[in-house]
Amino acid sequence: MIFRNCAGGVVFYANQVFIFKNEKNEWVLPKGVIRNNNISRDVALNRVKTEAGVDAEILSTGGDTSYEFYSVSRKKPVCNQITWYIMHAKTKEFEVNKDLGFKEGGFYTIDKALDMITYSQDKSLVNLSYKKYKKMMREELAQVAEAVV
Repeated sequence: MIFRNCAGGVVFYANQVFIFKNEKNEWVLPKGVIRNNNISRDVALNRVKTEAGVDAEILSTGGDTSYEFYSVSRKKPVCNQITWYIMHAKTKEFEVNKDLGFKEGGFYTIDKALDMITYSQDKSLVNLSYKKYKKMMREELAQVAEAVV
């Protein structure tokens, strides 16, 4: 079995999360393989920018997931372990990179995204990350309000 370390982003803008449809018609989150001793945070930010055209900042870690599949080209099973980061998009602008095989995507309300996302572990990841994201946003607003007073 081939083991690959990957990194990805759960990208929020207000009460929406970014997801897109890949070449297999699966609704997924942006992610990629960590290569050349790159740092997982940098890979996650780069994949979000390259795959989705979204400028985002990392707020926190979101957890880890893993999945296995059979690679027809390598004729071996592959296990991807993904480190996820909770991110905040600076704007709602995006551009799905169709050259990489992505068909469509965008920012969707959490409820709609949870209905669309293909894999249950990605649904759980988005659900938990959104709760953490909302808490961080509330705390940030409270700090801003306190500073104004």
